[in-house]
Amino acid sequence: MTAAGISSNPLNYGRPRAAHSGAMAGKISVDSGEYVWTLATRVFILLCVNIMKTLYPFILLLILYGSPGLAEDTAYAGPRGPDDKPDLNGTWQVWSRANDDLEHHAAKAARAFQDGPVGPVPAKEVLALGSVGAVPAGIGVVVGGKIPYRPEAHQRKVENQKHWLTRDPEIKCYLPGIPRATYMPYPFQIFHNNGTLFLAYEYAGAVRNIYFSDPGPPPIDSWMGQSVGRWEGDTLVVETTGQNDKTWLDRAGNFHSEELRVVERFAPLNAHAISYEATLYDETIFTEPWTISMTLYRLVGDDARLQQFNCVEFVEELMYGRLRKEPVE
Repeated sequence: MTAAGISSNPLNYGRPRAAHSGAMAGKISVDSGEYVWTLATRVFILLCVNIMKTLYPFILLLILYGSPGLAEDTAYAGPRGPDDKPDLNGTWQVWSRANDDLEHHAAKAARAFQDGPVGPVPAKEVLALGSVGAVPAGIGVVVGGKIPYRPEAHQRKVENQKHWLTRDPEIKCYLPGIPRATYMPYPFQIFHNNGTLFLAYEYAGAVRNIYFSDPGPPPIDSWMGQSVGRWEGDTLVVETTGQNDKTWLDRAGNFHSEELRVVERFAPLNAHAISYEATLYDETIFTEPWTISMTLYRLVGDDARLQQFNCVEFVEELMYGRLRKEPVE
């Protein structure tokens, strides 16, 4: 040991003498403990921040929309109307390809075809329409994808497709029936008052009165049937019966019989959108009930009104032109 108090042992490398080592060790131990604690705290905070960053989108979605388990308990927060029910007043429209074909379908050159030298080609009656007469693709609105036809009914649907030009009632401007009136490419307006709900459609000037007191069985079958409504919470449920069998469900030949019963559900999502579902019951044509689902959107611009589309006069030549003394060539 030297006079400077430093051990001559080369292994000490200039460390303090043993007399001071206890005090220094205590200080080093305290400093080390604080450092470890601070490091652990920082790691914990960084870990929490990263977890929050990961979960933030899911937490936000949960707050905005709720989880599936909470959805039924979440009240509609949009504007209220008569009887403190959701305000359905306004002009609405479906933006989908459901009227072309309820089922999923690819784009095709025309709605009517004839046999060609290699395969089907557009029918001569629609050939001049070119791309205007083409059918755009659609993802389909049938829950489950396929309409559950009985075998003989499905064959009739195929025949309807082949003879679309002469069979589709839309071509002759017949009233569309329910549910087709809802998803035709024309808006409709809802007038909602205490105990009264009325729907006016742009297509063919069709109208529909929703009864909230059941008037009994429909006296006769008609194009638009008889509709009776009720509220289940904030969802409007409408049951329509008494339709004739002359309407189609779309331009693809899908059809029904006079036994059709339709149960619609209008469930507001917010002030500008309604979830729309319609379940079709018809044991004569289908093996089981089936449902279509889509969204209705409120029109809010200058076009939020119904225009006139009185198409009856537009098809007079088609339907009665042959009766002229000298038919137009």
